[in-house]
Amino acid sequence: MFISNAYAQAAPAAGGAESGLPSLLMMVAMFVVVFFVMIRPQMKRQKEHKAMLEALAKGDEIVTAGGIIGKVSKLGDSFVHVEVASGVELQLQRSAITQVLPKGSLK
Repeated sequence: MFISNAYAQAAPAAGGAESGLPSLLMMVAMFVVVFFVMIRPQMKRQKEHKAMLEALAKGDEIVTAGGIIGKVSKLGDSFVHVEVASGVELQLQRSAITQVLPKGSLK
């Protein structure tokens, strides 16, 4: 009375392989879009940042990730000494440097 009858569904047609092709193409298209919109620009930014850090030289004026502006006084393999005021030096990791300023902008 309260329970309705349950009937089995018919088996899918033999064209099951054809219906999988459009979904596969859609997945590939989505991956291509994600690659060109998200992954490739991030890789480009990382390459530019690495080149900037390798070209860093003594006397360059920089901005750190924390917003500190200073002049490079010593360079090491993974650390940089930055003079932020006369007689005040900070030791930072190279990766903390976000931007190299043009010469003479620190005055």
